[in-house]
Amino acid sequence: MTAEEAIAEATANYSNWGRWGPDDVLGTVNFIDEAKRAAAARLIRSGLSFSLSQRFDMNGPQKGWRRRTNPVHTMLDTGVDAALNKQGFPHGIGGADDVIAMPLQCSTQWDGLGHIFDHGKAWNGRLAQDVVTSDGDLVTGIEHMAAPIASRGVLLDVGRVIGGGELPDGFAVTEEHLTATAEAHGVEVGRGDIVCVRTGQLARVRREGWGDYAGGPAPGLSFWTAGWLHRAEIAAIATDTWGFEVRPNEFDNAFQPLHQVAIPHIGLLVGEMWDLEALAEHCAGDGVYEFFLAAAPLPITGAVGSPVNPLAIK
Repeated sequence: MTAEEAIAEATANYSNWGRWGPDDVLGTVNFIDEAKRAAAARLIRSGLSFSLSQRFDMNGPQKGWRRRTNPVHTMLDTGVDAALNKQGFPHGIGGADDVIAMPLQCSTQWDGLGHIFDHGKAWNGRLAQDVVTSDGDLVTGIEHMAAPIASRGVLLDVGRVIGGGELPDGFAVTEEHLTATAEAHGVEVGRGDIVCVRTGQLARVRREGWGDYAGGPAPGLSFWTAGWLHRAEIAAIATDTWGFEVRPNEFDNAFQPLHQVAIPHIGLLVGEMWDLEALAEHCAGDGVYEFFLAAAPLPITGAVGSPVNPLAIK
């Protein structure tokens, strides 16, 4: 089967177009309701909090592929300026200000619903040219996701369970791997969950150097998990890899075919380059793989993605 044939079959079987009405802008995030959030909050026992974000700095993973750069952080006002009395403020007060310039998908981030199209169609069957223009995403901009993304988080440490710690680059994580990992952790994936899949790739590149982490070979979800992603009715999925799905992709002459199904058809919110290491160590220690997870994007009007600092609270 070719990539084109597999994508066509998957989109026919797993499309959520129209499921939440013609004007929907949230996709699978609709699975998170008030009751789900309240139940997730009750998972908090110790109050221990984990940031699942990489640091945003010049030492990040990007190497220029797709014109993506690492964040450039510049100071506008400094303590030196204050000490030299160059700021012009009265009675000895001084301060520091700074600015940052970066692609919105350069590090820990969400892919918005306007990020990927299939044959010119965006989420919910809209024409891509009507959704995203030079003015940004006019319909499904990431700002719509600013409030609702707080739910039960579930860690599936596939790297530890299936790979003995880390999965090799090019390893395709199948539905069977996901199910076996959940069973090993004693956890069930349910409707409205935010699923975090640890492959161990981030731990490896931190030891060995970034290399081709941004855009190169990686472990990740198999294209054939599309059915599971649809049936499980999860709100979102995030991985510790650059692109969420296995690379090289599983078809000849293909580029990110699971994205092509998951985002514009399933309406799935996808997170990439999440740092799951500290959380995974704690979960392995206490045997609890569920937690409250808040992961609001920056409400950047019209953006098709956003940096995020996800917080897992146990």
